[in-house]
Amino acid sequence: MESGNNNNAVAEEVRAQADESSAVSEGRDNVLGIAEILTERDRLAKEKTELQELLQRRQAEFDNYRKRVERERGELLEFAAIDTIKALLPVLDDFERALKVESADKEYARGMEMIYQRLFEALKKLGLEPIPTETVFNPHIHHAVEMVDTKDQPDQTILEEYQRGYNFKGRLIRPAMVKVAVNA
Repeated sequence: MESGNNNNAVAEEVRAQADESSAVSEGRDNVLGIAEILTERDRLAKEKTELQELLQRRQAEFDNYRKRVERERGELLEFAAIDTIKALLPVLDDFERALKVESADKEYARGMEMIYQRLFEALKKLGLEPIPTETVFNPHIHHAVEMVDTKDQPDQTILEEYQRGYNFKGRLIRPAMVKVAVNA
């Protein structure tokens, strides 16, 4: 019976070694599995960071695009307004000339003056500003159509305004036509 017990003992030992080998193999597989999981985690973390950076760049690009479109839209509206204002300036000039003429009908003259004032105020609210001519001649805002040699006035003094000049929202849209004194 001893040989049966020996066989059993050998079989037990073989099974124990197989179990141990299996456990080592499983442990190795678990270590390899953990390493693969850690590698996958690192790859996914890197991909997440890249996607977040891409999203931030796209959001910044979109904000810049939106701001640029808003600015361009504002400029377009301003340029359209400038064209409209330029088209109305001759009407304003005609009103100014008509108001300088004496009229026998005071009601008519008063009505013309009221219409002129309302038109001028409406254009002023939009951003129209008359160029002052009570100053010294400035070639950037005045257009000298006549230069008079005189000793009565200082050099470069504006003597008369032929046509009023205008700025629109800080931009010159028409220079004032003036007569200028020069001392030769």
